[in-house]
Amino acid sequence: MSKPKSPRKVGDREALAVATSIRGSAYKLNLVAGLIRGRKASEALSILAFSTKGMAPDVRKVLASAVANAENNHNLDVDALVVKEASVGKAIMMKRFTPRARGRAAQIQKPFSRLRIVVREAGDDVGSEA
Repeated sequence: MSKPKSPRKVGDREALAVATSIRGSAYKLNLVAGLIRGRKASEALSILAFSTKGMAPDVRKVLASAVANAENNHNLDVDALVVKEASVGKAIMMKRFTPRARGRAAQIQKPFSRLRIVVREAGDDVGSEA
């Protein structure tokens, strides 16, 4: 006897992808995530491909994963996908030390962030969030 299937974390016409440890601060990651919120998935991918921000390639990978999940796992139409949610949160903080003058040491904090992207199939009954 197996345990019961867990319910989906998103709606019926939605797909999600999560990156749990992206190297960089949540502030910088949120600046890039703000560029794609509410846009069509194809438009968001092209924006990220030509963005000069350092976090753009990581966000693009997660968005591409969400689109692939929608197509392969949930049989959604890729051309009708809209970025419903792009939320950013803090993850671990890697702590390192660097030598300073007079034998002292100073702490360096290297932050990691989480990114959660939800794409939704925009149909006739669903208003476009763009």
